[in-house]
Amino acid sequence: MMTEVSALGATDRSLLIVDDDMAFRTRLARAMETRGFAVEAAANKAEAEGMARARPPAYAVIDLRLGDGHGLDLVPLLKDLRPGIRVVMLTGYGNIATAVAAVKAGAVDYLAKPADADDVEAALLATGAGKPQPPEHPMSADRVRWEHIQRVYELCDRNVSETARRLNMHRRTLQRILAKRSPQ
Repeated sequence: MMTEVSALGATDRSLLIVDDDMAFRTRLARAMETRGFAVEAAANKAEAEGMARARPPAYAVIDLRLGDGHGLDLVPLLKDLRPGIRVVMLTGYGNIATAVAAVKAGAVDYLAKPADADDVEAALLATGAGKPQPPEHPMSADRVRWEHIQRVYELCDRNVSETARRLNMHRRTLQRILAKRSPQ
């Protein structure tokens, strides 16, 4: 039986990395192994579920968008399998709405790619004592628009048609916006 995560670190440093980008997954897994984590890496949601059920990890780093589903859907399962797990969501499509959804689902942090292994380790091991610094550069108007669209999309349970209706936007236009990375 694995020991629970302690406040100052962990005797069990098992880590599940779930990302469909093989190159990124491999680099992050190697970097986290050199930092003392026992890493298992999965390419998709189904593979991650199987690994987590077999050996519930103490930590997890999950990409938001996976080839076979949404990474957020893994968080409740992992929390059920291992109540003390520390989950960090990682994505190239960073926005406020999904960050809030990730934290509500039980993730301890949300990092936008490209996040390096130092950022990931700091998020996994953070105790929550420090308050983050305010941003150096505020969001652009394009980014604010993007954030609003993402928020409505999340509130509509990621339903494109319903989101487009509520935003009074053509569905295909919305799909093009959602397929792009967030503006800076």
